[in-house]
Amino acid sequence: MSRTVAPLPRASRIKASALLAVLKPVTWFAPVWAFACGGISALGSMPAGTDPMAVLRDVLLGLILAGPMLCGASQAVNDWFDRHVDAINEPHRPIPSGRLPGRSGLMIAICWTAGSLLLASLLGPVVFAAAALGCAFSWAYSAPPLRLKTNGWYGNASVAISYEGLAWITGAALVAQGLPSSETVLLALLYSLGAHGIMTLNDFKSIEGDLRFGIRTLPARYGPGPASRIACAVMAGAQVLVVACLLAFGHVLAAIGVALLLAGQIALMPRFLADPAGEAIRYNATGTGLYVLGMMIAAISLGLA
Repeated sequence: MSRTVAPLPRASRIKASALLAVLKPVTWFAPVWAFACGGISALGSMPAGTDPMAVLRDVLLGLILAGPMLCGASQAVNDWFDRHVDAINEPHRPIPSGRLPGRSGLMIAICWTAGSLLLASLLGPVVFAAAALGCAFSWAYSAPPLRLKTNGWYGNASVAISYEGLAWITGAALVAQGLPSSETVLLALLYSLGAHGIMTLNDFKSIEGDLRFGIRTLPARYGPGPASRIACAVMAGAQVLVVACLLAFGHVLAAIGVALLLAGQIALMPRFLADPAGEAIRYNATGTGLYVLGMMIAAISLGLA
């Protein structure tokens, strides 16, 4: 007689789905992409005699660290300390909806942060230092007493540095097996600056709840119109500086490529600026897509130098 396995109880499946929801896999792309850009940008700095399989192993672990672990931890931290705001803006989220009851959301945030630091410690001191700084930013962003997210300037800067700059530098450090080049660090910082504008694009969807709870994102502080212009100016200005740096480094073709992608973003901006709240999601998909392609072009150019 064949023996059938009973299905898992529905509660277990809901708990697993709630865990995944609080870690927000859709947000992992940004740091994973930046990490990959950093690794590619440092290919020319890889020490002679390096074991490629060892580097590949570390890079794979680094991708897990950047996305599922560090980014997942930051999302869990934010969900816990934003549960009262999400009850208005996104009541279906796991914590306000009760799918993660009690203090389980906080426990996930603590455990995922600890796990991230443990994994980072296996990848060397530079990676650990970057991961520790990223964890500090994620808790400072969401948790009192600092709660940087209440100020759209400081809060978005901390996220942009974590998701773009630190991830880029971490990837470069793993491949270079030490501190990355000054050119790599400079590009990482410039793309972090531009990512401040990308973070602002994410704030248009939650203006009502942010105003109610005193979270002064740029759209809540200045209104959708001025905030949209600030976001576009920050994103475009950072890329103009990237083009200038690439020209100074002698990477003319890469500079042209990034400039063309920037022109594409500028062409998309009028529609977004005409209706920031309604078009933020669309521009985040299209304009930001061109932005991250420019990151990869710049990284490849450095890596092949």
